[in-house]
Amino acid sequence: MKDERVTDTPTPRRRIAGAAAALTVLLGGVLAMAPAQASAPPATTTSTGSGAPARADLFRAAGERHRVPEPVLLAVSYLQSRWDAHRGAPSVDAGFGPMHLTDARAALATTPHHHTDGDEDPRGDASRPALARHETPEDPARLPPALQTLDRAAALTELPADRLRTDPAANIEGGAALLADHQRAAGLAPSTDPAQWYAAVAAYSGATEAGAARRYADDVFRLITTGAARRTDDGTAVTLPPTPVRPDTRQLERLHLKSTVPGAECPRDLGCDWTPAPYQMLSEEPGDFGNHDLSDRPHNQAVDYIVIHDTEATWDTTLRLVQDPTYVSWHYSLRSADGHIANHLRAKDVGWHAGNWYVNSKAVGLEHEGFLAQGGQWYTEAMYRTSARLVRYLAKKYDVPLDRAHVIGHDNVPGTTSANIAGMHQDPGPYWDWDHYFDLLGKPFKAQGRSTSPLVTVHPDYGSNTEPYYCGDTPADLCPAHGSASITLRTEPRDDAPLVTDIGIRPSPGTWSVYNHAARVSTGQKYVVAERRGGWTALWYLGQKGWFKEDPAHARTLPANGPVARLRPGLASAPLYGRAYPEPAAYPADIPVQPLVPLPYTLQPGQSYSVGQTVNGEYYHAKTFELAGHTVVRGALRYHQVQFGHRIMFVKEDDVVLTPASRMPSVPN
Repeated sequence: MKDERVTDTPTPRRRIAGAAAALTVLLGGVLAMAPAQASAPPATTTSTGSGAPARADLFRAAGERHRVPEPVLLAVSYLQSRWDAHRGAPSVDAGFGPMHLTDARAALATTPHHHTDGDEDPRGDASRPALARHETPEDPARLPPALQTLDRAAALTELPADRLRTDPAANIEGGAALLADHQRAAGLAPSTDPAQWYAAVAAYSGATEAGAARRYADDVFRLITTGAARRTDDGTAVTLPPTPVRPDTRQLERLHLKSTVPGAECPRDLGCDWTPAPYQMLSEEPGDFGNHDLSDRPHNQAVDYIVIHDTEATWDTTLRLVQDPTYVSWHYSLRSADGHIANHLRAKDVGWHAGNWYVNSKAVGLEHEGFLAQGGQWYTEAMYRTSARLVRYLAKKYDVPLDRAHVIGHDNVPGTTSANIAGMHQDPGPYWDWDHYFDLLGKPFKAQGRSTSPLVTVHPDYGSNTEPYYCGDTPADLCPAHGSASITLRTEPRDDAPLVTDIGIRPSPGTWSVYNHAARVSTGQKYVVAERRGGWTALWYLGQKGWFKEDPAHARTLPANGPVARLRPGLASAPLYGRAYPEPAAYPADIPVQPLVPLPYTLQPGQSYSVGQTVNGEYYHAKTFELAGHTVVRGALRYHQVQFGHRIMFVKEDDVVLTPASRMPSVPN
């Protein structure tokens, strides 16, 4: 396409005033609703039904006003939000609207890092002293520009910050203004040719590393080439037609970014940095070292889990923490705005991140930049995509099955004993879109087996499944209405019944707090149907029936295949465990026996639970600085991993009988 260079570029203020006036006319005086009051508009392909322009028209108009090619604006927005406005709710790193304009100052003022919040010891090894907790307050005055882009958008457009947060038209206007501003800052004139916007797109990512900026820009232009289409959360269709384009990648040099640090264990096209976690002695005491353990996985132990976390800290703070030798560690950090990945540990080594030593010793931990603790409600598409590409790579390399028994959230990791169940962390929370994530992994959740199977996969419609969570200290502090990957369970099949009780957390029923998973099931998890009655479905959950109203448009399930565990005949009950440790006889004389401590839950007659895998008991003894002093203790005792509640747990093989779901009787309606 011809490059249209402008000889009389208007000053920023002239352009600002014109854009603001045009936007006011476009909106026709329509006021944005406050997030907590917003409701989903009716589905329609041409209009929002409220008189406001359809989402596609907003992109077109903003692109024309700021001389940003529409394909560029659409592709950048897609990688941020998939063109959704999220009803004005913030992302987990305080980004707003289709263009993910960030305003993190208020959110970060009092946010603790999630490894320091609560009672969980991230290492989770009771045979060693608990790790000291670190308090790491953020300094709101020193936020990087990538976390405060809304301020710049407000200055460029002269639109109020509140409107940029909650009004999709204003937000798209702000994003277009930022792209045009990046184009000017790179010394480039506006152009109708998308190929001439490579530097501006790379700058929009907020990346300071050349590899990260290049990967983000490449993803944007790959999307322009392949195209995309979907119905957005205003009920209208938005389409990015396929437009083959070869961007001028040499423009990246204009941004003068720092070089990407080589050496990461990562797919080459992701542009990951190698930012190693330190491994060093802290004193002369033999076991006083940090901040992880050497290992030789998968040769000495299989990698069974990939654990999804969010950081509850800014990117800079996250990197500072993982490089503290006295602190804890994880394998990868992922940045929200652009999906950039930093690699800290080799996957063969053991990080201290999940609060359960058995899981840690067999897991790779991924930390995603975000702030669930401040009521963040969605994650960026850029981060979903790079995370999924990394997980596909790791799963293939370490033979990890891509299912919800092996790709788990930190909130699915069990406590190791009764004493620490309540302190286990809740990230990434109900707003992590497991359905979309597994689509990106190439393993979408589908119906399996016969339609009447008693084993089901939880599969709510993320966008319309708006559970009434509260984000503050009391039920009066409602979260903004937003889609969720979780379904909340009640004790009886009626709308006013109490929520299910998790006796490991509290003796009273669960709550609607966004941080409380005591009565929730989540997308992709498998459970056994206990009963159906009058449109309600009961699942076996924590030793009881948990009820929800099944609705194909919101809270729904899919028939599933797989093994199911039920109590062996003749037993009165069976204990559940938070770790699959070996029997005492398996330990060598020089390694202390780790006790088999049951959790406060039991599997009772008549109940059934989904089985994710069967394993022999293992304990990784790693108390010395040198790898030569580490030992894997393997036993003959075998366990089945079951989906007993929201978290996985383990039951001894001898205590249960396994039956394929295909051989189980149907549960009548």
